[in-house]
Amino acid sequence: MSGRRVDAKVVLLGQEGVGKSSLVERCAHGRFRAGPYQNTIGAAFVAKVMSVGDQTVTLGIWDTAGSERYEAMSRIYYRGARAAVVCYDLTDSGSFQRAKFWVNELQNCEEGCRIYLCGTKSDLLEEDRRKRGVDFHDVQDYADEIKADLFETSSKTGQSVDELFQKVAEDYVNFSAFQVMTEDKGVNLGQRNNPYFYSCCHH
Repeated sequence: MSGRRVDAKVVLLGQEGVGKSSLVERCAHGRFRAGPYQNTIGAAFVAKVMSVGDQTVTLGIWDTAGSERYEAMSRIYYRGARAAVVCYDLTDSGSFQRAKFWVNELQNCEEGCRIYLCGTKSDLLEEDRRKRGVDFHDVQDYADEIKADLFETSSKTGQSVDELFQKVAEDYVNFSAFQVMTEDKGVNLGQRNNPYFYSCCHH
């Protein structure tokens, strides 16, 4: 029996240079290209087909620009996203503070969006552990606080990249099944805090 096809919008957010495009390249094409990378302008899109049980899930992945001057544009791309992979560079503490900014944005604007914290460039820590700029336990505490999953990845070696996006796909399927079950029992459409309805910020 072939599973029904479902689609989930996934957005990657994070400071410029943390490796979002490399993460997408590894996820979608299974490869790593050494830099220099051209900075993403606006957003780039790839589709990744994944299997979850008997279902096929197509993740529509939006790789957004990390530069602050494109901040308003990034808001357009994460609107309606079911999942957000918020990236930071494991060797750069400032990039983790920037990741917290995006988490706050999502919490305020996309209440129903699931958040995944993704530390990038773990291969650099394998070379020299002194390069770590973001303490694992600090991030784990923060992930617990915002109810997010945490992954430390390397687009160069492929470490935990497939696991990250597989988890996104599995959560989408499980979340959708829960949503259908809830709707069958009846949902008050006028309930403003219903997690299945999305709001947007208008600043």
